[in-house]
Amino acid sequence: MKRTNVHTEKPSDAATAEPPEAVGPATGAAEEQPASGAPDATTEALLPVEPATVTPEQLTELKEQAARASESWERLLRTTADFDNFKKRAAREKQEAIRYANESLMQKLVPVLDSLDMALMAAQTAGSDSGQSLQAGVNMVMQQLKSALAEAGLEEVNALGQPFDPNFHEALAQQETPEVPEGQVVHQHRKGYKLRDRLLRPASVVVAKQPIG
Repeated sequence: MKRTNVHTEKPSDAATAEPPEAVGPATGAAEEQPASGAPDATTEALLPVEPATVTPEQLTELKEQAARASESWERLLRTTADFDNFKKRAAREKQEAIRYANESLMQKLVPVLDSLDMALMAAQTAGSDSGQSLQAGVNMVMQQLKSALAEAGLEEVNALGQPFDPNFHEALAQQETPEVPEGQVVHQHRKGYKLRDRLLRPASVVVAKQPIG
C-alpha cells in the first residue's frame, strides 16, 4: 500500500501580518488634504439661495414707510429748532425781568422825590414859619413813601408793647421794670419790616424783666 504524502503550505508572512492600526483624527499629518480645486463638503451641502422678490404691494408699503420716516425726521428737526429758540427767548426774558424787576416800584417812588424837592424849596423860601412848613412837607413825603412801599408788599413790624417774639424781634438789652409783664417789649430802637410773609429786618427792642427782690 502506497503512502500518500500530504504537502501543506505554510502561510506566507504577508498573510499572517497584522493589519496596520487606523490613524485617528489627532494624527492630521497622515490625512491627505483635499486639493485646492476640490469643492468643500460644507459648500456642497448649502442650497442655492434665490434672489428675494418684492411684490408691487410691498414696494408701495416701503415707499410709504420711507415717506413717513422722512416726515417724522423733519418734524423732529423743527421741534428741536423751536425748543432752542424758546430757551433763548426765555433766558432773554428772564434777564430783562431781573433787570427791570423794580420798575413799578421806581415809578411809585418818583413822586416821593418830587415831594422832597418841593419840601426843600419851601424850606429855603419860607420865613419865620419855615420850621412848620418843613415839618408838614416831610410828613407828606413820609406818607407817600409808606403808601408806595405798602403797595409793593412792605409791612412794618411794630413791636412796642408786644410780647417778645424771636422770629420778628431782636433783643438788644433787658430792662428791669415792675410796670409791665416780664418778656414784653418796653422800648423799640428800630422798626422791623416784612416783604409780605418774608422778614426783611427784625425790630430792635428792649425786653422787660422783673426786678430782683
